[in-house]
Amino acid sequence: MPRTILIGAPIDSGQKRPGCLMGPAAYRVAGIAREIAAEGHGVEDWGDLALPDLPQVSCPNPAVHLLAETVGWTTALADRVDDALSQGGFPIVMGGDHSLALGSAAGAAAFAERQGRPLYLLWLDAHSDFHTPLTTTSGNLHGTPLAYIAGRDGFDAFPPFPAPVPAHRICMFGIRSVDPAEQAAMQECDIAINDMRVIDERGIVAPLREFLTRCREEGGMLHVSLDVDFLDPSIAPAVGTTVPGGATFREAHLVMELLHESGLVTSLDLVELNPFLDDRGMTARLMVDLVGSLMGKKVFDRPTRSK
Repeated sequence: MPRTILIGAPIDSGQKRPGCLMGPAAYRVAGIAREIAAEGHGVEDWGDLALPDLPQVSCPNPAVHLLAETVGWTTALADRVDDALSQGGFPIVMGGDHSLALGSAAGAAAFAERQGRPLYLLWLDAHSDFHTPLTTTSGNLHGTPLAYIAGRDGFDAFPPFPAPVPAHRICMFGIRSVDPAEQAAMQECDIAINDMRVIDERGIVAPLREFLTRCREEGGMLHVSLDVDFLDPSIAPAVGTTVPGGATFREAHLVMELLHESGLVTSLDLVELNPFLDDRGMTARLMVDLVGSLMGKKVFDRPTRSK
């Protein structure tokens, strides 16, 4: 794996519950750079992005919340992720709410297109985030990035997404909260949804390996977007949109271990961490530990706490 580049994305504009802007600082305090270095990888911290001058944009849906800020963050983050990949790095975007994926995936897609390689997307999330700015009723744009990535209409205020990702290159994993409008739209484009029932019936390994095999066979680059609410709230409470029945500690680590073994991951989002809602940093530490597994940390490398 190339050197890791940490990019702070203190983005709170995609939803109405404040706190996600503190996420990058929480990851640093939890030792993300130390965890990566312990697995023998070089690591650079590029600091936090700053919000650029706000564009003049509008949306016919009056419910949409902080559109100009979200478009500004999207443009800035797309450029930064593209820069990191162009310099041979492995960008980890530390969020920030999930609207940051509007920009991080766009940057990865722009780079992949220049390389002549297909971009694949692994969406580890309780929610499908398949609304558009025109269909959202909450107005929260953290519920729209996957629709933008897949090329749905309704994103006129945003820069055109470079090379929208077709359905067979998208893997939704751990989904368990989908609005009816999102479900109807996903069925139209035939996106495969590995919800928690699929995982209960088939386990973690089989559906994930099938997806990774497709990515490998096509020579794809893999962008992974990891939402805190992919995890069960009993082990990861620091998220504003908790949904019971999420991934367990071992399931989440197994996903990351399989991703490490595949050697396919080229960029990573860590999203929706709200430190204000955490219990003595347990969620931040777990997310950092999952990054360790992605970087090659083994089960037997983990010391017993307070033995």
